[in-house]
Amino acid sequence: MTMNVEFYYRKKIPVVILGATGVVGQKFIQLLDGHPWFVVESVTASEKSVGKTYQEVVDWQLKTPIPKEVADLRIEPCQPGMDATIAFSALTPSVAWDIEETFAKAGYAVVSNTKSHRMDPMVPLVIPEVNNRHFKLIKEQGYHEHGFIVTNPNCAVIALAMALKPLHDQYSVEAVQVATMQAISGAGNQKEVALEVEDNIIPYIAEEENKIEKEPLKILASMSDGTLTHAEFKVSAQCNRVPVSDGHLENISVKLKEATTKQDIIDLWSSFKGEPQGLQLPTAPQYPIHYFHQDDFPQPKKQRDIEQGMAVSVGRLRECSNFDWKFSILSHNTVRGAAGCAILNAELLVKQGYIYW
Repeated sequence: MTMNVEFYYRKKIPVVILGATGVVGQKFIQLLDGHPWFVVESVTASEKSVGKTYQEVVDWQLKTPIPKEVADLRIEPCQPGMDATIAFSALTPSVAWDIEETFAKAGYAVVSNTKSHRMDPMVPLVIPEVNNRHFKLIKEQGYHEHGFIVTNPNCAVIALAMALKPLHDQYSVEAVQVATMQAISGAGNQKEVALEVEDNIIPYIAEEENKIEKEPLKILASMSDGTLTHAEFKVSAQCNRVPVSDGHLENISVKLKEATTKQDIIDLWSSFKGEPQGLQLPTAPQYPIHYFHQDDFPQPKKQRDIEQGMAVSVGRLRECSNFDWKFSILSHNTVRGAAGCAILNAELLVKQGYIYW
């Protein structure tokens, strides 16, 4: 079901941010400030913060100030009962599973950035331009007439899957090798990591390689009769933390089942669009993938903020001596790779009639 947005949004949809004081929670609040459809009405955090104002308890780490409409909101317990239709989840994985299910059973549309439910076979793991058809799994969840859980992928996986999607559709991907150089803002304790990574590179990020090797296979899965059949190609990942504030850079080698040319691949990326672009959703980039012909692009400082941080930048496509092709990709890890993708998921869920208000 498609809705007339101008009619539907005479009043904005109220949302709650679960885990609002963390880095991703802060990014949700920043990106939702002035959103044409959604308004932050409630915020939750740990029990020790309940009753205090948001500005009293948050260690705000973003360059823009706390939106004044949110600064004075009182921290509420992380349980249903607040006036909200959508629950954006930035919870830590240790508590997310139970809390997200509790909200879904109470009738909230839970749009989650956390890893807890990503590989649950009944929960869509969605990049809106890539596999929003997986939203159909919502009807099989059985939490509540209007309550459900949708997740977005790991921050590095989003850029990887977007770059692979048109290649897999056209030529069938057979194998992928990826080495990531991931920004400090992707770490839980940024200040501690910033000290460790100064004049340094850390060649390990806990659990990251497993996510990158598994999640793309679910995202690029085929769907029939409410069941996903995961893609069957292999992904090998190596992950590194580097002294960059924002923006994950990934070097990729890919083997394809069918032969192609460099220009054909570039044309596929450059023309790639999805339903968010067709619907002109508020958070959707005009061009999800930007290809750069310069030898030394993409770079975090120069490309991470393209299209308000919602586009993926690709460059350095060339033949690979071990696989078929190799290239570099870049995305803003807390925007496209986290809160921005979740917000775009929510916008599309509204337009497709999954969110009732």
